[in-house]
Amino acid sequence: MFKYACLNPIAQIGLDGFDANYEKTDDVNAAEGILVRSASMHEMELPDNLLAVARAGAGVNNIPLEKCAEKGIVVFNTPGANANGVKELVLAGMLMACRDIVGGIEWVKEDAKDENIAKAAEKEKKKFAGTEIAGKKLGIIGLGAIGVQVANAAVHLGMEVYGYDPYLSLAAAWNLSRNVKHVIDVNEIYENCDFITIHVPLMDSTKGMVGKDAISRMKDGVILLNYARDVLFDEEAVIEAIKAGKVRRYMTDFANPTVAGQEGCVVTPHLGASTEESEDNCAVMAVEELSDYLENGNIKNSVNYPALDLGVCSDAGRVAIFHKNVANMITKFTAVFGDAGVNITNMANKSKGEFAYTMMDLETAPAADALDKLSSIDGVFRVRIVK
Repeated sequence: MFKYACLNPIAQIGLDGFDANYEKTDDVNAAEGILVRSASMHEMELPDNLLAVARAGAGVNNIPLEKCAEKGIVVFNTPGANANGVKELVLAGMLMACRDIVGGIEWVKEDAKDENIAKAAEKEKKKFAGTEIAGKKLGIIGLGAIGVQVANAAVHLGMEVYGYDPYLSLAAAWNLSRNVKHVIDVNEIYENCDFITIHVPLMDSTKGMVGKDAISRMKDGVILLNYARDVLFDEEAVIEAIKAGKVRRYMTDFANPTVAGQEGCVVTPHLGASTEESEDNCAVMAVEELSDYLENGNIKNSVNYPALDLGVCSDAGRVAIFHKNVANMITKFTAVFGDAGVNITNMANKSKGEFAYTMMDLETAPAADALDKLSSIDGVFRVRIVK
């Protein structure tokens, strides 16, 4: 029986994926698995029995990743589960930016009591006349699950699409329309595109990546879209550029004091993944990842440990070892089982940065002293008996 806790409301369609071997608990300290959305875990005391955290969403800045890794706690996220919801809001953002739909709606509200509003509208509508997106150039920085969907949709809307991603995955490349122009220098996007949208993870290297220098290279009247993370843009520089007439609109999904109420900024309250479908998809994926790990030790879509899958164990035992990514570790592990007379029938090892993960299927169940010896090896964070 596994116990799990939810730090935020998780869609029931996801929780229904747990079978009778799972029990929900309100006591976080009793849980082997945690499901979370936006709740901050940085100040939490992580219980020793906690095995995994599943984030129902993509961003994991609310979770102490390294602290979890050093305790052998796997952190999952759900990449792509909310991609369609974000893609649709990006498309809406482009349309709102170039047609001043928001301004037109506000005018109608203000003049709602005017009996001659229909006649007045014919005169006033020119104030809200805009441009079309067909034929315009869209630059996409980051061609992950969301970026690829935005690119493909924009192609179908008649846009000329440029994509930049130095780490483009094979899966993304296969899914990307052949009509997207893949550039190897981000400045080509800055210098040529009418719309620029960014879809990269928040890291030290991407924080403030669109600042004064990048904006200075852009076309006059460029429209910037930020539905990823607010701090990816130097928003003070963006506002200066709006006032100077360099940037036509800044469309962002992140309300903060810098942009809220500013002329030229259209701000939504973090609606990107806030659809029923996105929340359902994230919940289902998070539960699937968590249950496969708890039951089989398999890791998929972890942000602090490598992907590794040995399927369902058909042997007498399975042991999972979390350890530093240093030389000679596998030799030490196999020696422990060799000395104990335990035959290893299957084994896999993967690393991710400083951390590594090893699983071994065993012909006979290991004795307690063998597990103690594994745990005592320098560089081992955790030893877990999966079966």
